[in-house]
Amino acid sequence: MQKISRREAVTGIIATGAAMLATSGDVEARQTSPAPAFRGLHQPKPLPFDPAKLNGISEKLIRSHHENNYTGAVKALNFVEEHLGKMSGMKDMPAYLYGEMKREELIRTGSVVLHELYFGNLGGSGKADGIAKKLIDQWFGSYEAWEAEFKRIGNALSGGSGWTILAFNQQTKELHNYWSADHTSNAPFSVPLLVLDMYEHSYQMDYGAAAAKYVDAFMLNVNWDEVNRRAESLK
Repeated sequence: MQKISRREAVTGIIATGAAMLATSGDVEARQTSPAPAFRGLHQPKPLPFDPAKLNGISEKLIRSHHENNYTGAVKALNFVEEHLGKMSGMKDMPAYLYGEMKREELIRTGSVVLHELYFGNLGGSGKADGIAKKLIDQWFGSYEAWEAEFKRIGNALSGGSGWTILAFNQQTKELHNYWSADHTSNAPFSVPLLVLDMYEHSYQMDYGAAAAKYVDAFMLNVNWDEVNRRAESLK
């Protein structure tokens, strides 16, 4: 039996939904302006730093990551939202088809948000200070202990996909380094303070399979002013 990719499956779902929409008698649903949740108007945010000035991470890699992976996720999210708007007005839309599109919405939203946080916390000196360092010392005993665990989690994700996220959990009121397998597996009620992209597209161009070297380079470029700003927002 021939296997199909997720993209092919989603394309098939969209095509099915579009065909059903075209033949549906629900003219009113098609003529109504989309609700805010279905407008698909997200715009890519520009890089907040000069990619030519990073330490150990090339401009070519950063621009490719931003223009292809991140911007591609923004476009995909808009596409999914627009089609959800059309499909939601169809009374005869099968729940399983709609559910698959909602799954894609979750994946694309997670990708957009985490990429924006990732790029947002790059472009700095890598020297921790301020409220973020105080919180790290409080919850991990020392910056060195925290950094060792943060990097260990990143290295554990090498060769695959995922994110390493330092986050404050608003439910437990605790600070943790979280392991995230993909764009959807974040700890509930957690507020990301520092985000490390461990998908291969974030390092392969510069380091090949040597993901640990990329993790080291990432730490040299952390913008702790931005991490502090996020920490301040917890108050």
